[in-house]
Parts: sequence; structure tokens; C-alpha cells
Amino acid sequence: MGREKKKHEAGAATQYISRKQACKKLQLSLADFRRLCILKGVYPRQPANKKKVNKGSTSNKTFYFLKDILFLSHEKIINKFREYKIFVRKLRKAEERGETTKAEGIRERRPTYQVDHIVRERYPQFIDAVRDLDDALCMCFLFARLPKSGRIHVQTIDLCRRLTVEFMHYVIASRSLRKVFISIKGIYFQAEIKNQLVTWVVSHDFPHAHATDVDFRVMSTFTEFYHTMLGFVNWRLYKEVELCYPPKLNMKKLVEEKQEGAEGEDVINFCTKDEVSAEVVKSLNAPLTKIDSTNEEDEADEEQIILLEEGNVGSREDERKKRIEESKFKKLFEGCKFFISREVAREGMVFIIRCFGGEVSWEKTVAIGSTFDVNDETITHQLVDRPNTSMKYMSRTYVQPQWVYDCVNARMKLDVKGYLPGDQLPPHLSPFVDEKPGSYVPPERQRIIALQRGEDPGIGEEDDELSEEEGSDDDDDEEIEEDSEAEEEKGTTEAAEVNKDLSEVKIKRADKDSFMKAKPANIAAEEKRLAVSMMSKKTKKLYGKIKYGERRREREAENLASKRKMIDEATKQEKKKKNKVQKS
Repeated sequence: MGREKKKHEAGAATQYISRKQACKKLQLSLADFRRLCILKGVYPRQPANKKKVNKGSTSNKTFYFLKDILFLSHEKIINKFREYKIFVRKLRKAEERGETTKAEGIRERRPTYQVDHIVRERYPQFIDAVRDLDDALCMCFLFARLPKSGRIHVQTIDLCRRLTVEFMHYVIASRSLRKVFISIKGIYFQAEIKNQLVTWVVSHDFPHAHATDVDFRVMSTFTEFYHTMLGFVNWRLYKEVELCYPPKLNMKKLVEEKQEGAEGEDVINFCTKDEVSAEVVKSLNAPLTKIDSTNEEDEADEEQIILLEEGNVGSREDERKKRIEESKFKKLFEGCKFFISREVAREGMVFIIRCFGGEVSWEKTVAIGSTFDVNDETITHQLVDRPNTSMKYMSRTYVQPQWVYDCVNARMKLDVKGYLPGDQLPPHLSPFVDEKPGSYVPPERQRIIALQRGEDPGIGEEDDELSEEEGSDDDDDEEIEEDSEAEEEKGTTEAAEVNKDLSEVKIKRADKDSFMKAKPANIAAEEKRLAVSMMSKKTKKLYGKIKYGERRREREAENLASKRKMIDEATKQEKKKKNKVQKS
């Protein structure tokens, strides 16, 4: 006889392990175990049959793969966790005994560890790290905006701030920004790095307190891994665009420019001489120092773009047009000089404008890094966010900040009408929405699509229609009665004609070639019906789900279109009332 098989000794029960058993196996506390799992990228798993895995019990437990726990057992950071516990025990004992010199010596020998090997282990190729860059950027940008307190180390906040500034400088140098969107949560950015779309969100620059229902220890552990990973990524990206890392500035050139413009006092008054370079880098308004090398790759790319424009390269027409459009999009604000008023959020606006080749400055008393004053006559646009703004200079255009965001999302410079100070701004549409067939497309988005195609979007037709409707309001009442009488007479004549036609209808036998003479639309519908009837049960079910989703999207689009129509009619009525009150 063979060996008797017992329950829970094979199958799914041996593939999983509970969290309590994992902590006991690794000889770690729950906090250290959670920290180790975050650093190594090991997460809980949900078994298909929880009762079998839990050996017949239905109690709520957290499970991990057994092979993941065995993988964690070989990590050398576990020894560092144990050394840190011993360090805390010795330090506490020395402080309780009052041995200050011994406590200082123990504090100097505090054990530390690095997660560089874990970053290389989790991302063996650089492209893998770029694909997983979204979460790292969101977390680092969040910690860079947090206030300094006892919950988070000050060094972590400063490090996250430095790494995020370095990343923004790379995006500016490579001009890889593609989309921006302002929401309640913050400002969403999307850049294209190594043909990968990287999206992150930056919170608004408002003061806020720490949340009480958030475990900052867990978030700090994630940040500990993410800032190490972001440091590696920044170094590699800077190397590819031939920039010095850490970022360096040509301070002599900057000081000479400041002295020529008589604007060197703000640098001296704002900070010490040792902090000038770091503060100018954080302003995002100064070009970084490049490594001395020949730009053969850039020259080759420029030559290839020129050849594509001339049509000498035998590539497809779509790719040629796409490359030319991207090169124009990267130079969207070239030749434009922007001046940011005091009330406008400065950092995000400077980042966007410089990503597309524009020059930007602000009041020298606001922050370090301003390059020209408000009195400069070469300024083309001034960004203001106040309804009543005194327009002193006629040589520049005063616009609201949303104009910059909408221009980037439209991939072209839009008309400033509707963005002037005091104007009611148009809806800020999200560029992350894909217009699928059958989905609702707002009228503002339709206008932008028409502008991108080079068509006339029909801007200003609503005002003309509104003026025509106001002029014809007096004549409408007189015409309503005449139209009603004409419709009654027309209805009686149509009914008589229909009855006459029905009496003359004769049924004939169909010809043999009637199917060939049928309309193409009817033939296509009949072929489609026959194809559906020939489907298997499983395929027909899937086809029904697809058609159901299409019908649902159509219903949603119709619902949104009807809501928009009601809102437009209400706004027209309000405008009519206002115009009547003004005329009276």
C-alpha cells in the first residue's frame, strides 16, 4: 500500500504562508517585516480558495507566497534591522545610567544601510525603472511639499526637493513635456521619456497640516526606496543629454549678467553666497552646464528632420509628418517672453514655459532667478490672475495662466480671446481623455480639433446668432400664429395624399434578382445578422457584451449632450435678459 495522503500537506495549502508565520520564520517584528516587504517589492496575495489555504478555518488572515518569504530570508538588510535594535537597546541603557560620553560614542556608531542593491535587483534594465517612475515621482513631489515636523525627517524632505528639481531640469533640457492638467488634487504632468509616458501629480502650493489618519512610517519607507531609485534615474538621464550631475551652473556668467543689468542685489540679500547656486537651480530659470563633448547625435537628429522635411528619406508619410509636428510642438513658446505677476503660482508656470523654449521672469523681490524686469519692452505676454489689472504696456498681451495650459494641451498657440483679465474662462478640458467613437466630445474640444486640422472652428457664431435672435424677438410673436395656420392646412393635405396612395398600392410578385437590386445598406445588415447567427454561444455572448458597452457609451454621450444643450439654452436666456435690461 502507498502512503496515506493527509489534508493540507499538498496543493494550495503548501504554496501560501500567513503573515504571522512569515514574521516568526524570519524572526522579525511586524513593523520590520512590513518595511522589508516594501523595500523588496513583496506584497500579500489573495488565494483562490482561502478555506483550503487556511486549513479549513474561515478566519481572516493575510497570506504571502512561501517562495517570496524564502526569497526574503536571504536579504542582508535583515541583519541591519537586528543591529539597529541592539543599538537602540545599548543607547537607552547608557542614557538611563547617565553615561553621556558612552551614549555619544554609541550614537556615533549608529548602524546604517543602503538599498542600492535592491534597486538594481528590482530593475535590471534602465527601461524598467522608467516604466515604474510614476509612483516614485508622485511620492517624492508629495514629500518635497510637506511641512517640516517631527513625523518626517528634514533630510528626507530636502532630498526629495533636490531630486524633483533635478528631474524637472532634465525635462526642460530634453523638452519632453507633453500634457498638463489642473485639478483639485494638484497639477498633472505627463512627459515622454525613452518612448515611455511618465505621469505624475504635483500638489498645489498651499499650506497644509499633517493628516492624522495617515501612517507616515509606511510612506517614509516607500520614499526611502523611491528617492534612491530616482537618484539613479536622474544620473542616467543627465548622462544621456550630456549634462553635469549633480547640476552645475556657470555662476561667473550669471553674476556678470546681473551686474550688467544692475540686479545683483537680490541675490546677495536673499541668501548667503554659498547658497546662491542651489537657489538658482531651484528657480528652474537658468541653463545647466553641459559636459564638453561633440553633439553628434543631436546634429544627426537635426539632419534627419531636415531630410524628412525635404522628403529625401524613404520613410512613410505619417512618420515624417509626426516628427515635424513634434519638433514644432517642442518650440511652442520660442521667441516669447513671459512675465509672471506676483499672484500667479510661479514654479509650475516656469517649468511649463521653459519646457517649450520660452523665456520667463518675475519680480526680483519674489524669489531668486529673475532674468528681466517688468519694465522690459520686449515682453510679449504677462500672466495675471486678477480681474482688475492696470495694463500699462501696450506692447504686450495680458492673459490669465490657463491660456498657457490650454496652449500646451492643444499643441498650438490659441487665440487670447476669452483669456484676458476679467474674462470668464472657457472649460479646462482634460488632455488625458481619449475620444472614442460614439463618446461625447464637448464643443470646446471640437473647436480645438478643427483648429488642429486647419479648419474654421466657427468661433463667434454664437454671438452672431444671439444678436440675430435678439433682433428677431419682436417678429417671432407675429410669425407664430401664421406658422400654426399653415401647418394645419399642410397636415390636412398630406393626410389626403397618404390615403390616396394607399388605395392605389398593388402587391406584385418579387423578381428572382430582387436581392441583387437591394440597397447596399440592407445587404450589409442581412450579412451581419447571418454572421451573428453563425457564431458559437461563447462568441455570441462576448459579442453581446461588446455591443452592450457601445450602446451604454452612446446613452452616456446623449445624456451629456442633452445636459450641455440645457446649460447653453439657460446661458442664452440669461444673456438676453441682461441685454434687455441694459437697453431699457
